[in-house]
Formats: sequence, structure tokens, C-alpha cells
Amino acid sequence: MEAKRPFTIFDWAQTPEPVKLYIQYLEHTIGSLSGKVEQLEKRTENLEVQTRKNSQNSNKPPSSDSPFKKVKNKAKKSKRKKGAQKGHEGHKQMMLKPTEVVPINPQSCSCGNRNLDTEKMQPFYTHQHIELPQIQMLVTHYVLNQCQCDKCGKTVKAQLTKEQQPGYGARLSALIAELSGIEGSSRQVVQGFCQSVLGFSISTGAIQNVIDRVSTALKSAYDRIGQVVRIQPVNHVDETSWRQGGKLKWLWTMVNKDLAYYMVHNNRSKEAFLELVDDWKGILVSDNYRLYTGWINLRQSCLAHYIRQAEDLSQREDESISRFGENILKELRLLCHWAKAPPSEKQWTQFYSRLILLLFLFENADDDAGKLARLLLRELDSLWVFLDHEGVEPTNNRAERALRFGVLWRKRSYGTQSEKGNRWVERILSLKETCRIRSMPSFPMLVNLINCYFKEQQPDLGWI
Repeated sequence: MEAKRPFTIFDWAQTPEPVKLYIQYLEHTIGSLSGKVEQLEKRTENLEVQTRKNSQNSNKPPSSDSPFKKVKNKAKKSKRKKGAQKGHEGHKQMMLKPTEVVPINPQSCSCGNRNLDTEKMQPFYTHQHIELPQIQMLVTHYVLNQCQCDKCGKTVKAQLTKEQQPGYGARLSALIAELSGIEGSSRQVVQGFCQSVLGFSISTGAIQNVIDRVSTALKSAYDRIGQVVRIQPVNHVDETSWRQGGKLKWLWTMVNKDLAYYMVHNNRSKEAFLELVDDWKGILVSDNYRLYTGWINLRQSCLAHYIRQAEDLSQREDESISRFGENILKELRLLCHWAKAPPSEKQWTQFYSRLILLLFLFENADDDAGKLARLLLRELDSLWVFLDHEGVEPTNNRAERALRFGVLWRKRSYGTQSEKGNRWVERILSLKETCRIRSMPSFPMLVNLINCYFKEQQPDLGWI
């Protein structure tokens, strides 16, 4: 907008020509500088928005938060004391089956009597003491004999059965797999554990051979998990980047309240998504990535993503954007709360009216508030599917938690080096997370699967 000259046309006509030229030069310079200042102000605002982003107001992981900028907890201080509350069910030490029972009799009474009748002794308390026995590895030497055939003269040599061929048994193989896959230890850490705790040396190459055998043994359980997960009515889906030999891949997960299924794929595309879900047609819980928004069936959009965006807007300096962010944040948190305490008809009507009015007011705004308003309007039908369908959650936290170990694995080992490694990651993560969801120990499952593989038997997969 051009500034009005503080003099009349007559005064301008009386102004000498050199002064006119200088005034016009100043007007042009001021206009140009004003435009640059406006551009710099917008750029500064965008940079400030980026520097304020953290795991609370964006999709950045908590690990990316600066340790010098601790996010203040706005929650009110609770009046309750720290620790377990009154009425909380305690978790006591489980009484295990004893391998030895040692009775302890009192030596004397407080009155000084030391002649106590042992026949009157009765137990009043059992103190449990747990110790790790000295580990003695079971080492079997199979001595293969040979002899000469009396009939034809050929040398006949003994052959190992498939169960005898591996140099390491099922339980030891399961332990190496537990350390490598379930716990995520490196080959060198596993090697050190075997030497320090178990008392035998093993090369990293031999550890890799054990893992390859365990991966093959896991295939039947992995395939079964994939079959069962695709017949569930509700599934959470998410993906994260993966690396194979430095090349970009994608780790996908499809998880529900009972099972978790993983897949490493070359792409983050519709092709990969369809390969993951196959013929499944249930309710999808996901973020608002465009690949998922085209799901033809019911879909619950992750409210946590919108809450973080609203949190970001509420921290802006622009009063209009900040007020919109605060209001949207309040409504989305209320909607999320209703997953545990569904609203009454009156509460729902009031909420819906407030939300729609707020979105319509900012729908045409040419700023970040307008972007979020338009996004929520497009996703409107996917915001509250959890209120109408049992088993649907308002956030995609279940899938994000399932991917967390995979992200740590990628950061720790930089991914995998081959397709064989990808298959190992898929299978061991599927078993690990499924067992975690069901509160089942993974080690016995590994032992059973490896035993069946060595004996060339079909494992019992009824637990899946």
C-alpha cells in the first residue's frame, strides 16, 4: 500500500525537478524495502515455528528433542503421594517350586531357655532364596564310524540325522535368537555373552548361521500370524524408513490387540500397502498419509497427530492462529477422552456444533490455521469412528509403539545388509511383538519352533 504524500498537488507542482526525482527515488526505495521486510518477517516466523517444533507439537520423535529445552509439563500437580496408591494390587515375588527345602529352628527363647522341643516346631513363614546354578554346557560328541563292506568292498560311512547336523542345539539356538532378535544385541555382544556367561567361544559367523536357521524355523509362525491378522475386524497400520546396505527401504506393520505382523518393502507406496493388507477389508486405524485416506472401508484417523498440530498452532505469536489452535486442541482432547467415557446426546450435539463452526470460520484462511481446518473437514468422517465401533481406538499409538523397536534397531545397526536379513527382521519382530501383546514369553516359543524345524515336524501354531 502506497503512502500518501503530505502535500497538495499544487505544492508538488511548485517543487523543483531535482527534489521531485529524489522524493520519487525515496518512495520507490521505501516501497521495495517494505516488501523485503514483509518477506523477511514471514521467513523469520517460519524459522521460529521450525525451531519450536518438538515431539509434543509435531510428528518428530522424542529422541530428537534437545536435552537443553525440556518441555514443561502443563499438567497440575497431583495431591496424591508418589508410588502405589491405596487399594493398588501389589506385585509380590512368585513362590517357585523349590529344589531344596531347609528348615530353620529357633535356637533359644527370650527368657533364656535353649532346650526347645523340636517336635512342637511349626512353620510360620517361608523365605525364598533364588540363585543361578553354575552353568555346565551339555556337549555331545557324535563319533562317525566307517567300515568296509564285505560284499562289495566299498567304504560305508555313518551319516548324521538332520537333528544332529547343527552344531548348536535348539535351546542354545533359541537363546542366541533371543539375545540377537528379541533383545536386539549385536553379534559381538552375543559372542561376548557366550564366552563370559556360558563359557564357550563362538565366532560371529557361527552366530549368523544360527540366526539363519532360526529365521527359517520362524517362517511357519510368521506366515500364520500374517493369515490371522488379515481376518481381524480392526487393524492399525504404519510404516517407517529402513536401510538395506545403505539403500532406503520401508518397514511396515499391521497390528491389533492380539497380533503384530511386519514387512520390509522396497517402497512406501500403494503397491506395498496392498501387499501388506492383502485381501483384508476391516476398519483401518492410521495417520492421514494420503495412501491411507483412500481406504475404501471405514477408517479411524489418528487424533494424536491432529492434537500435536493444534499444540503447535496454539504456540504461535499470531493471535488468530493461536486462538484457533487452543480451541481445536480443547475439542480434540475432549473427543479423545470420550474413548473411555462416551458422551451423552447433548454433549455430542454441543461438541459437533462448536467444532463445525470453528472449522468453517477458518476454512478459507490463507495460513496454517486454514490448512488444519481444511484437513479436519476432509477427514471429518474418520475422526470419531471409534465412538460407533467397538475395538477401535482414537489414535494410532498401537502401531507406533510396534514400530519403536524397529526404529531403535535401524539406528543401532543401520538396518540390514541383504534380503535374507530383511526376512529375519520381519519374522523375529512379528514373534516378539505378538508375544509382548499377549504377555507370553518368547523363549519357549523359539525353542519349540526350532525343535520342530530340526525334527522336520510341523509346529503347533494353535496359540496364534
